[in-house]
Amino acid sequence: MTQAKIAQRAPYPVAVEAGRTYYWCRCGRSAQQPFCDGSHKGTEFTPIEFIAGKSETVYFCGCKTSAKAPLCDGSHKRL
Repeated sequence: MTQAKIAQRAPYPVAVEAGRTYYWCRCGRSAQQPFCDGSHKGTEFTPIEFIAGKSETVYFCGCKTSAKAPLCDGSHKRL
């Protein structure tokens, strides 16, 4: 599998709304980080759907290596 581009070496804090669907960029190419803008077309990557269970701030992975994608698990600290 091709490795994703590291968008940034820190998470993206995002205030999400309960019940809303978000599409996290898995490839790292999107200009709309941390969300997908279709830049993955022509690659093996597809976005990950995230449905907010409640309105809160969540931390989306920016390095694209989290084992808990689309959310940050601190993997960026080991890069």
